[in-house]
Amino acid sequence: MERGYLVSAILFVVFSSAATAGKPRVYSSLLGGAIGGYDPVAYFFQGKPVPGSSDYALEYQGATWKFSSPENKLAFEREPEKYAPQYGGYCAYAVAHGSTASIDPEAWTVVGGKLYLNNSKAIQNRWSQDIPGNIDKANANWPGVLGPE
Repeated sequence: MERGYLVSAILFVVFSSAATAGKPRVYSSLLGGAIGGYDPVAYFFQGKPVPGSSDYALEYQGATWKFSSPENKLAFEREPEKYAPQYGGYCAYAVAHGSTASIDPEAWTVVGGKLYLNNSKAIQNRWSQDIPGNIDKANANWPGVLGPE
């Protein structure tokens, strides 16, 4: 009987740890990688979302980041904090409101030299109604919205 309690205790610890583990620090889709496989540098250099390529990919903060050109990949390698989206690429509006959400790479803005992504064009419109206030709230909530590490 003692053995059964030991096995139960071990399983409880393993499963409760997995259940309370936080979300990944970078939003990553299963097939696309970080920010859905889009090139984060393109938002700055091309002024629009551009799909990245597996030919120009690298690992950063536990996620695969894809780029549309070797130049963009190199720019990111040199200054990832400059080009990586805020809040790990999670929806900025969701983070401002205390949660996380996936993103639509087409719903974006660059403010103060920083990239902010949102869940949809409709959410982007809500975000745009008070960008400074939403940034302040999101900064206060990040990274706590990810849960325990």
